[in-house]
Amino acid sequence: MVALLAVAPLVVATLLIGLRGVAAMRSTSDFLVASRRVSPWLNAAAVSGEYLSAASFLGVAGLVVKNGMGALWYPVGFTAGYLAMLILVAAPMRRSGALTVPDFAEARLASPALRRLSAVVVLVIGLLYLVPQFRTAGLVFSAVSSTPYWVGVVIAGGVISATLALGGMRAATYVQAFQFALKLLLFIVPAVWLLAQVGPQVRHDAVHPVEFDRFSGDTPVSFQTGATLGIEEPTPVVSGGEPTVLAPGEHTVPAGTTVVFRDDAPVPDIRDAAVLGGAQWQRPLLDLGEAGHPLLGTWAVLFAIALGTMGLPHIIMRFHTSPDGRAARRTAGITVALVSVFYLFPGIYGALGRVLVPELYLSGATDTVVVALPAQVDTGWAGTTVTALLTAGAFAAFLATSLGLLLVISGAIAHDLLPGGLRRLRITVVVTAAVMVLLALPSASIDAGVLVTWGFTVAAATFCPLLVLGVWWARLTAAGAISGVLAGLLASSSAIAMALFGPPLDGWREILITQPAPWAVPLAFVTMVTVSLWGRPAPWARTAMLRLHLDDERPRRPAPG
Repeated sequence: MVALLAVAPLVVATLLIGLRGVAAMRSTSDFLVASRRVSPWLNAAAVSGEYLSAASFLGVAGLVVKNGMGALWYPVGFTAGYLAMLILVAAPMRRSGALTVPDFAEARLASPALRRLSAVVVLVIGLLYLVPQFRTAGLVFSAVSSTPYWVGVVIAGGVISATLALGGMRAATYVQAFQFALKLLLFIVPAVWLLAQVGPQVRHDAVHPVEFDRFSGDTPVSFQTGATLGIEEPTPVVSGGEPTVLAPGEHTVPAGTTVVFRDDAPVPDIRDAAVLGGAQWQRPLLDLGEAGHPLLGTWAVLFAIALGTMGLPHIIMRFHTSPDGRAARRTAGITVALVSVFYLFPGIYGALGRVLVPELYLSGATDTVVVALPAQVDTGWAGTTVTALLTAGAFAAFLATSLGLLLVISGAIAHDLLPGGLRRLRITVVVTAAVMVLLALPSASIDAGVLVTWGFTVAAATFCPLLVLGVWWARLTAAGAISGVLAGLLASSSAIAMALFGPPLDGWREILITQPAPWAVPLAFVTMVTVSLWGRPAPWARTAMLRLHLDDERPRRPAPG
């Protein structure tokens, strides 16, 4: 009930704000880029709201609990990616006059085939990025209330499809800017409250962690998804209301089961998770899957996130809403500052979560650590209120990011693959949201951080080389661009498929398959350059390049006298 009461005002406000875009909705340009009239500050707030997704609001803190302090490299990569975007692509993309990334591809290289291929890439990135938003909405709802997982998924899908179908990009802009301010407030204030409430001993334990190897009291753990526990010594538990002792070995716990671990019982081992508070957990590097190559794992994630930001289609589309290239640069610069402020706080939640709710990493529910903390500090009205505020902030994160993703997916289908008018765009929004909800329903057991990182990886291996070379290299040809995008798409998607369905790997091979950006991105760049050098650029290539780099500001009227 608390979750519903917290989210209801947010849903109503989102729909009411979204109605502001209805009156101005007359064309495809209105729907996709808000007629290119969004000011830098409003646009930066909207971009920040769109970028700070469930992976940022909840996922980073959850990764700190699960994988240790090395997870703080994620926000470093997120912020660094915007600096690269500011320097390399923000203003030229706006000057291209395109509405979408596939639009830019065809405008720069006059290739309908490249446009269709780029639209397919948008669909792949959108799938990997949007499904975890809905998935985390369902998990958060079920964690703070008695509602089943599917309720949060359906509510998220219904709200964003209604808002977007009514008001398009203009509605999304107002909603995302409002929700960024809300997320910032509802993330910072509870963090300060938690630090004040926990007391000096918990604060000391948070910055001086010890290994979590014994339960300090009878601890119930709810497994929303199935898990395999590694037991090294006899472990007393209560399962199904009956006390029992788990013998050494591997034990599978089915989804929907609650297991109570007795006081002083040993903590089971979990694969792909560092022992909480142990030496690996404290190391400021990412040992992905405990493969034993933390430096390689850290570089692989940073490579994907920093370069993938430049290729995220829902972020790139935002710069097309700016009045000119100078406004696009200002938007990117302001966004870096806003995002940097937000990323100062996920580590606080992660460090406190390791002390107060370390059992979450057993059930795989570390994504819910942010909303689980207030009840551990205060069981009265204050804790309930802060939980409600954090739930509203988390839901705002789902909605803001989902709006942009649903918009670019619908644009790829109804503007790039199957061109139609405004009515087709609106219908596509509703149908796409329904499909994403159906895909999210069986995805509760998949780590949201992994899916989002894969979305960044595909973007880094496809759109990053296309945009960087398309903007800065006049010799790029249509054949080279198609070959490079196709190579990056096949390399990254094949590695992801192997990670999901292939045989288990270990060591550096596991890292380069689960995080293929370090080799997939260079492969795409080399393929694009090599194939382009074998051909000839079009005679008008330099003219197209000039359009991307010449100042597009209107001359100011001279002062009187």
